[in-house]
Amino acid sequence: MTATARFTGDANPYGGGDPYADYRTADFPFTGLVDLADRRLGAGVIAANDEFFAERENLLKPEPAEFDPERFGHKGKTMDGWETRRRRGTSAGRPHPTDEDHDWALVRLGAPGVVRGVVVDTAHFRGNYPQAVSVEAACVPGSPSPEELLAPGVDWTTLVPRTSVGGHAANGFAVAAEQRVTHLRVNQHPDGGIARLRVYGEVAPDPAWLAALGTFDLVALENGGTVEDASNRFYSPATNTIQPGRSRKMDDGWETRRRRDKGNDWIRYRLVEQADIRAVEIDTAYLKGNSAGWASLSTRDGESGDWTEVLPRTRLQPDTNHRFVLPEVVRATHIRIDIFPDGGISRLRVFGSPTEEGATRMAERHRELGG
Repeated sequence: MTATARFTGDANPYGGGDPYADYRTADFPFTGLVDLADRRLGAGVIAANDEFFAERENLLKPEPAEFDPERFGHKGKTMDGWETRRRRGTSAGRPHPTDEDHDWALVRLGAPGVVRGVVVDTAHFRGNYPQAVSVEAACVPGSPSPEELLAPGVDWTTLVPRTSVGGHAANGFAVAAEQRVTHLRVNQHPDGGIARLRVYGEVAPDPAWLAALGTFDLVALENGGTVEDASNRFYSPATNTIQPGRSRKMDDGWETRRRRDKGNDWIRYRLVEQADIRAVEIDTAYLKGNSAGWASLSTRDGESGDWTEVLPRTRLQPDTNHRFVLPEVVRATHIRIDIFPDGGISRLRVFGSPTEEGATRMAERHRELGG
């Protein structure tokens, strides 16, 4: 396995033109996983000790950070990120901050899960990024306040030890801690600015909550469903199809390039666990001249074996939510949607409930992760 790329030191001062022209980044192996800190899942930056130059909420904006070289406010340069004031020492005799001085922000994940990788993005923070960062994690039930999270009894685990980072760069860190996480504490040493935070991992839902719901969306990101593979992701990621809520614009769904052969496109999903499926929704919201023409659904019970068609090839309408009650309950661990010939869908919903075997495995996994 290739070591995770590392960036250190200042970037060059902005010299005009494309502000991302000299941006330093790499292909990290974990970025195909769910961003547990996605605002669409309900994530939020609930507190920070300082946000003098730029608000903490900017950390979780879904789009890349923007840079306007001419935009200044009453406090100085306006930056699209979280930026704290410059730390100072205690006196003229000790003008520099100590090694322990640092700024912090508390992040509530949108869905509890196991973190596999973190990206601390310092885009456009060229000479005002932190010297180092560290990330800690905790699993706290309910909706704790910042004061409760910072109380002495909360057990914080280090996911990313204090590590030097680079300015104007995507600083990626692989994480090996096998535990369920609900909140993060992001530390920058001693001060500075971070543009974006991405927290990639696997959703680990609360089985007691899902059991109380009874019937729920088995493939939703927030409930632990995942996209395993897709034929094409040219315009937008297949993971968009299992995001919360309805799509609000065209690129908030899944759209493929135009096919010039006689094939078709598809997405394969893994359900949260083995379950009995009763109904499905296929939504083409905001896909008007580019929605899929037809779609079919197939299921599989287990990691291998044959696929069984449960919804034959059916005509889809543009910008429409299509609902289908299955003629009989279908037991499955995986589901695949095939669209014909190309185009896209905005959402797929798969309604049902875990089997006794599936519920048992979910509960065992929850205990293993310390939930």
